Amino acid sequence: MTIDASRLQVSIQEQERWRRRMSVTVPAALVQEEERRAARKLASQARLKGFRKGHVPTKFIESRFSGALRQEALDRLIGDAYRGALASEQLRPISEGQIEDVSYEPEQDLSFNVAFDVQPVIELSRLGGFAVERPSSDVTDEQVQMVLERIQEQNGAWQPVEGGHPEDGDLVSVKLAKLDESGEGELRDYDFVLGQGDAIPGIEAAIKTLEPGGEGEFDVALPGDADGQEPGESDRIRIALTGRSKLERPPLDDDLAKQVGDFETLDQLRERVRADLEKEAADQAEAAVRGRLLDFVLDANPFEVPASMVDRYVEAVLGEAKGVSPERLEEAREQVRPEAERAVKRILVIERIAETQDLAATDDDIDARIEEIAAANETTAAKVYASMQKSGRLESIERDLTERKVFAFLTEQSEITTS
Repeated sequence: MTIDASRLQVSIQEQERWRRRMSVTVPAALVQEEERRAARKLASQARLKGFRKGHVPTKFIESRFSGALRQEALDRLIGDAYRGALASEQLRPISEGQIEDVSYEPEQDLSFNVAFDVQPVIELSRLGGFAVERPSSDVTDEQVQMVLERIQEQNGAWQPVEGGHPEDGDLVSVKLAKLDESGEGELRDYDFVLGQGDAIPGIEAAIKTLEPGGEGEFDVALPGDADGQEPGESDRIRIALTGRSKLERPPLDDDLAKQVGDFETLDQLRERVRADLEKEAADQAEAAVRGRLLDFVLDANPFEVPASMVDRYVEAVLGEAKGVSPERLEEAREQVRPEAERAVKRILVIERIAETQDLAATDDDIDARIEEIAAANETTAAKVYASMQKSGRLESIERDLTERKVFAFLTEQSEITTS
């Protein structure tokens, strides 16, 4: 059955945050038509003793299955009436409708309410005239040197040290046991680098008092959230230092450059490191400018977003929270929610600017980007397109290109200076 929406009584209440409450009344005549239709359908399918299949009188079905028939009719009527009312009012919900206050009495009109969110309509009266300072993207020699030293570390080798007390930066092998009241506990093996936060401070401090082959018992204060302990409490811990190693770094020279990549000299490696750092700094500076521009636009054009959109964003951020108590999960939701609402607003503003300024990525834009990717990977555009279509990444490219256009437009509307 498809309900004639013109026969419905529909009223809409606008509530906060783009919430709508729609009241729908279905005339009794339509209700009775649907009840009879449901009875005829059941009569055509029913197998009852004394009747051939499909020949059970409708009146018999109505009297014997009145409860089930009414429920089936109610479900269908509400669904059809809801869809018909939405179409007649030209509404497109962005959240699942919540059915409330259903009134369904024999030979009476059917009435119900539905609450749902609609897509917000954003009015942007000011998009420019802001002053934004671009962070410096200069790269220092010290920053380059730090990266080169990390490359040294990554290509170093751990060498055992026979004696002496361990220091920060040493790799230690230890056996740890939490002792019970009788002084017993199961020793477990651990390997970690001191000074990198892999162990709690009390454990690291105790290890630094030992030499390889040594052991001892220590009262160690554990964090308040460890095994339900209160802050300030301590446990008796047995620690045995079974090994200590220091990282032996290779010389920072041409040989290391050849080892880590397609470089002939250390100078070539240094130049690549600087170029990568400069690109990273420039990207970060651009991201900072974009963020400030969006913040200015949001502050100049305040609006509310539907709670359901924020809820979906929060759930996407938190993902599957297996093993987390409902209380902790709700606490996490509340912590994430303010930034989630801000993020949803940013998304909506970008979409609205793209729409009003005709900045959405075109097919030609997407084709050009795919050509760039193909050239960079020494393959064909057809292969790149097929791969991205299969993986669902075409939408990501379209979104990225649209955002670039939007931020280029916003940059033109404001004054961007460099610190």
